Amino acid sequence: MATTDHVDVLIVGAGLSGVGAACQLSRHCPEKTYAVFEARGAIGGTWDLFRYPGIRSDSDMFTLGYSFRPWSDSTSLADGPSIREYVRDTAREHGVTERIRFHHRVVRADWDSRTARWTVCARRDTGEEVVVTCSFLHTCAGYYRYDRGYTPQLPGAGRFAGRIVHPQHWPADLDHTGQRVVVIGSGATAVTLVPAMAERAAHVTMLQRSPTYILALPSRDVAAAALHRVLPRRMVYPVLRWKNILLLTANYQLSRRAPNLVRRLLRRATRGRLPAGYDLDRHFSPRYDPWDQRLCVVPDGDLFYAIAQGRASVVTDTIDTFTENGIRLASGEELAADLVVTATGLELLALGDARLTVDGAPVDLASTVAYKGMMLSGVPNFAMTIGYAHASWTLRADLVATYVCRLLAHLDRTGQQVVTPLPPPDGERLPILNLTAGYVLRGLAALPRQGVRAPWRMPQNYPRDLLWMRYGRLTDEGVRFSRAGTPERSPTRA
Repeated sequence: MATTDHVDVLIVGAGLSGVGAACQLSRHCPEKTYAVFEARGAIGGTWDLFRYPGIRSDSDMFTLGYSFRPWSDSTSLADGPSIREYVRDTAREHGVTERIRFHHRVVRADWDSRTARWTVCARRDTGEEVVVTCSFLHTCAGYYRYDRGYTPQLPGAGRFAGRIVHPQHWPADLDHTGQRVVVIGSGATAVTLVPAMAERAAHVTMLQRSPTYILALPSRDVAAAALHRVLPRRMVYPVLRWKNILLLTANYQLSRRAPNLVRRLLRRATRGRLPAGYDLDRHFSPRYDPWDQRLCVVPDGDLFYAIAQGRASVVTDTIDTFTENGIRLASGEELAADLVVTATGLELLALGDARLTVDGAPVDLASTVAYKGMMLSGVPNFAMTIGYAHASWTLRADLVATYVCRLLAHLDRTGQQVVTPLPPPDGERLPILNLTAGYVLRGLAALPRQGVRAPWRMPQNYPRDLLWMRYGRLTDEGVRFSRAGTPERSPTRA
């Protein structure tokens, strides 16, 4: 075991959130020392891991991009490689790259109230363990497993003569040219894969158990070019960003308040992009309300165009069994396939599977309550980044990063050393992710909960959060500030 050094802040993860957190720390707390531990060997997180055909954002880049570094391209729904380079360039420009320690997977972190420090153990690919201490621990490791995706039981899969792949680990040698492809799933990954693979495949079928709401949006923001003609360059990005933030907020709030209206509008938009007589009720009419699950976005309606051109199709059914030549459905129909892609979702995993203890007591994440959606009751000097479920992830990640900087400045200013969230006085608890998607429901039991009111409730409203987290009070009923030597209550007693 190799002991390294002490840093003021340790950031876990060098993806979109981790790089953003490091940049904000450099901007607002330049006197603080920090390091970034990254389990993999590259910057980019999700945008470096996923390499399947057509990988792209389903959030516009004017809100998925960083508030402090404008996205300069007029392409709104950008491809994965472009986003990856944007994150890498940002890390390089802000001096973050040299602070990243690659192949450092955090396995445990232990808080000691006597010294007001975390002792963090990371394991390298060689098996060597590295220990570092820090005064504040900020995890930006996302909320899903990087080493595997979710694949349900596939009856008879061993008989299939073709290839079965999961998009989370796309084989570099896979060539689907001229092949019959079946993509199992109907979420964001599936609706991205189908039109991208249809460009070279003989035919692509999207096999779904139930439909998903899908909205076609322009891949390029038409307002960008117009604004560049009338506004100074430095003003264009914030204007576009706020335009899209307000549209996102309005879309979500209208969906919550008038779901039937939004359902009709989405149905009408979908009907206009598909051939006359297409069975919308079966293939594009979900049983749930808009935004009960994440709304899928397709740039320029590429999925609908592929269907209209006959290069792709949608089948709504369940699997009976795989056969040697494809998949037999419950209806008796058989889908011929040379390649099957299981776009069946993620496996949730909090904190990158790192184990936490506070003064020797293990932290049971499911028993903690999130304070402001970013800290855990009973766990001192700790923050985690969970983005919005109904808007761009980075919007909230940026608020969390700047709030951590505010907390650090407050501790220095007041002579305190420890900030500890407290559990809410009432007993009701809600899921921290307000979505009914299968991958969310499968993993919710292992995640922290949230309360029913502020500051333990995370509103899905960026303008409100912005006022609350960037300009609101740091001292309230949900948090305690103290000095070293104050023992903590067990974080499982929330």
